[in-house]
Amino acid sequence: MDKYLGNIKTLIEDNIVEIKKQQISVNNHTLITYFNIGKLLVSAQGGKKRSKYGDKLIKEYSIILTNEYGKFYSYRNLWFMKQLYLTFEKVNSLSSQLTWTHYRYILPIKNESKRNYYINLSIENRLSVRELIKEIKNNSYERLIGDKDNIKLKYTNDNNTTNLTILDMIKDPILISIGNKNIDKLTEKALKKYILESIEKVLLELGCGFSFVGSEKRIKVGNNYRFIDLVFFNIELNCYVLLELKINKLDIKDIGQLEFYVKYYDTEIKKDFHNTTIGIIICKKNDPNISKYNNSNIFISSYQLIDNK
Repeated sequence: MDKYLGNIKTLIEDNIVEIKKQQISVNNHTLITYFNIGKLLVSAQGGKKRSKYGDKLIKEYSIILTNEYGKFYSYRNLWFMKQLYLTFEKVNSLSSQLTWTHYRYILPIKNESKRNYYINLSIENRLSVRELIKEIKNNSYERLIGDKDNIKLKYTNDNNTTNLTILDMIKDPILISIGNKNIDKLTEKALKKYILESIEKVLLELGCGFSFVGSEKRIKVGNNYRFIDLVFFNIELNCYVLLELKINKLDIKDIGQLEFYVKYYDTEIKKDFHNTTIGIIICKKNDPNISKYNNSNIFISSYQLIDNK
């Protein structure tokens, strides 16, 4: 490469990094400012207990502030700033990786665990505000198959982190976007095709940290070959995740098949520093009478076909 062109590219890339750093810094400063405004509003109202009753003072402040600083400081936005303080209490609980607009859509969520889930999800998957709204609309939290009552914030400005488990990620049902209206004749091959065509959306449905490895992954068993529908690696869990698609109701043989694949991967593929392989069966309908006896590393979920909107 021409050294001058290389130097120009380096300057451009350095500038991009610097702009992103400045954006994060500005965003962090903005959130801290709004948090502190909220804190002052609560104090002006006589503290947390009294601030719950009536917002006449905020309305008065909004008139003054909008006249001097613009429409952004409306009553509604000031009310959200107050809620930002009341909800998080400590400024370090906020994450500069999310914008004020993200928080505007998260703040109305009263359930702390649910709120933490959407904050973690937005940061982990770098969701735009539009994508966050869609996840909330699609009841992503409600579809989790694990314990939904004790989700903690994974990222804060203190850089404290908590480890996620597979149960913090998998949903039931898993939503699969599809444009084919004749879904009754859908084959497993066609379903896999649709998943591969919208792999980014499916990875989001599966949870955080998933990377796609391949489809129809071939493994050799004696003189024969077997094919695993979809193989992922999860960075958060540090393990392979094998996924089998079934267009019918869950059957005992489905679990046995996936248990074999999981054991094969643990024995032949995974490295010593990887955690135990996880298997996921996505079927048309779960059968609790069967799934309650499955291996601890096998998880069952159903799928729901939706349009591409």
